[in-house]
Amino acid sequence: MSLLRVMRAKPLGALGGLLIVGLVATALLAPVLAPYDPVEVRSSDRLRAPSLSHPLGTDDFGRDILSRVIYGARISMLLGLGAVAISTLLAAIVGVLSGYYGGRVDTVLQRGIDTMMAFPGFVVLLTIMAMLGQGLGNVILALGIGGTAANARIIRSAVLAIRENQYLEVARATGCRDWRIIARHVLPNIAAPIMVVMTLGLGVAILAESSLSFLGFGVPPPTPSWGAMLSGSGRTYMIQAPWIAVFPGIAISLAVFGFNMLGDALRDLLDPRLRGGPRGRG
Repeated sequence: MSLLRVMRAKPLGALGGLLIVGLVATALLAPVLAPYDPVEVRSSDRLRAPSLSHPLGTDDFGRDILSRVIYGARISMLLGLGAVAISTLLAAIVGVLSGYYGGRVDTVLQRGIDTMMAFPGFVVLLTIMAMLGQGLGNVILALGIGGTAANARIIRSAVLAIRENQYLEVARATGCRDWRIIARHVLPNIAAPIMVVMTLGLGVAILAESSLSFLGFGVPPPTPSWGAMLSGSGRTYMIQAPWIAVFPGIAISLAVFGFNMLGDALRDLLDPRLRGGPRGRG
């Protein structure tokens, strides 16, 4: 399927992809795009409304909001990619072992997943952060662990769908070891759901980090984080200087929208049952 056909078939997915490309470009080019140092305090520029010199205004420390939003994209991408990498790795290990071996292995692993999912996801994140403390690495680890349970269930379902296929039976009959079957036959055939899980997980991770930062458990100041910008001066000066909270909120919304739309489009394109045609209608 050509790129043009994909864009016509999934316009929202294409829009989401463009937003993500823009987010990645902003994160990579932050030192070039940001007009000011995002952590430099300028008392003389305190709480300035949007103007030519400060297109998105300044906060209560005189820091340029545009520069902080641009550098916040770096933090969001780093957190999102790190958290998704951890959660996908852990979920793949649990989901593949559970789905492939079944029996007692499946029972033990799934009871552990049930225990994690018995608690609200955000409560789990707050508990992990309370134990680990603040810090960028701790936030990434907490988000990665917190996103493991739901992803493991999805991956397990994908493995169960292919476990009894004939090519796996042939591989077992020829004497292939389990790890070789998993590496050469199972993982390549569940790559599509894993890709979708990762894409959707990026949006969830960015939103979760913003929520943690809003409550004071996220990335510590003065690091420019979208959630922290909403929490501190953004909440305090909501009436007097609404631009402090509005623009980070827009950035969060666009990032989450982009990842969700791209993930939905990838799911539809990679799942034969959702593509349309004879299989999709069957």
